[in-house]
Amino acid sequence: MSDDHTHVQEFFGARAADWDSRFPDDGPAYASAVADLGLREGDRVLDAGCGTGRALTPLRAAVGATGVVVGADLTPAMLQAAVRAGRDRDGQLLLADVAALPLRSRSLDAVFAAGLIAHLPRPADDLRELARVVRPGGVLALFHPIGRAALAARQGRRITPDDLRAEPNLRPLLAASGWRMTSYADEDTRFLALAVREDRTGSLAG
Repeated sequence: MSDDHTHVQEFFGARAADWDSRFPDDGPAYASAVADLGLREGDRVLDAGCGTGRALTPLRAAVGATGVVVGADLTPAMLQAAVRAGRDRDGQLLLADVAALPLRSRSLDAVFAAGLIAHLPRPADDLRELARVVRPGGVLALFHPIGRAALAARQGRRITPDDLRAEPNLRPLLAASGWRMTSYADEDTRFLALAVREDRTGSLAG
């Protein structure tokens, strides 16, 4: 396991038990972001870096009983917290690195990723792996329940020009990884960037 992976596991493992109680009001923001994915009954969706599984319930509601919901996370304690919360009833939980997913290529319709991009050690490669498992025309949502400025203030830091989530940085990063950004919102109440999986010729399919 790389030092990056160990750091992520240690950081989130120490916080897993009370993660949901620290952010008790985030549910509506998750549900709203899931709605913007435009999922349909029977769709197959991955919650990448699912943590305690807060997105699994709205994802299940969006795809219905015939759909497939998978939550993947690198930190065992986070997945255990998801089970304690009963969210394993809404999706299959996988202990997995999003950089090497145990999923078939083009097997999904969408990926939801909350708070993930800041923790990716190789963002371009990792976003390319997410693209691998999504069909052309499928959708990616990069989400956070508060915007960049509000998050920086919460963490006692300043936003720097090299922030990956800044639109001028994120758009070309996604394009280099097989995605085309279709919308971008960075507000106090949420961050949400949507992108569509391109086909191999660079045009949109779906």
